[in-house]
Amino acid sequence: MKTELLYGIHPVLEALAAGRRRVYKVYLDKKRRSERLAQIRSIAETRGIHKENIESGNLKTLADTIGHQGAAAMVSPYPLVTVQDILHTDQGQDATYFVLMLDNIQDPQNLGAIIRTALCVGIHGVVVPKDRSASPTPAVSRASAGALEHIRLVRVTNLVQTIKHFKSCGLWVMGLQQNAARSIYDADLSGSIAIVLGGEQKGIRRLVAKNCDFMVSIPQLGTLNSLNVSAAAAVAMYEAFRQRNRA
Repeated sequence: MKTELLYGIHPVLEALAAGRRRVYKVYLDKKRRSERLAQIRSIAETRGIHKENIESGNLKTLADTIGHQGAAAMVSPYPLVTVQDILHTDQGQDATYFVLMLDNIQDPQNLGAIIRTALCVGIHGVVVPKDRSASPTPAVSRASAGALEHIRLVRVTNLVQTIKHFKSCGLWVMGLQQNAARSIYDADLSGSIAIVLGGEQKGIRRLVAKNCDFMVSIPQLGTLNSLNVSAAAAVAMYEAFRQRNRA
């Protein structure tokens, strides 16, 4: 039986709320007291989940971090979905899809921050490649403040083939690139759209960019070379969110 240890108040609470993982055991710092820790304890008791009160030092050892916030949980592995799961969301015949594709985002903190924003704007699914990409680990769940527990995430072997599949299903694929001539504010993002963002160092790979329908940039002033990828992702997703919800 494969398991992993979630740590931090938000990841544990959101895993319990989402109900997508099996929670085998909850660990709580025996000396810490807070409303949210009490909430975790109450949910565990109501659902008959075994809980263990342990010393803070033992919890630190168990979670391998001081960032456990007094809570951890032994859970089943993260429930990945498929591309078809994303395309079969319950939206009716007039569905307009809103998808995020991440090309080589390797920093768990960046992936977690991006996923947190993605959940806020109603992204239907996040697609990442199996290779050269951060995977949905407990560290990512912690960085996302538990948003990972609710988001639909797909790991694919070939990002280019997935782009082609989305395009065949009626989605426009927009890549975000620093030197693109077209501003994101001049693009129509109100329909079915997949937004592609590149990695922290090299951006979108050449073949991935070649298969996007169009490329856009985020206008900026100042002397810094570019936005952090999680900040750029937030700008792009919220511009699409704004356009999709103008009514």
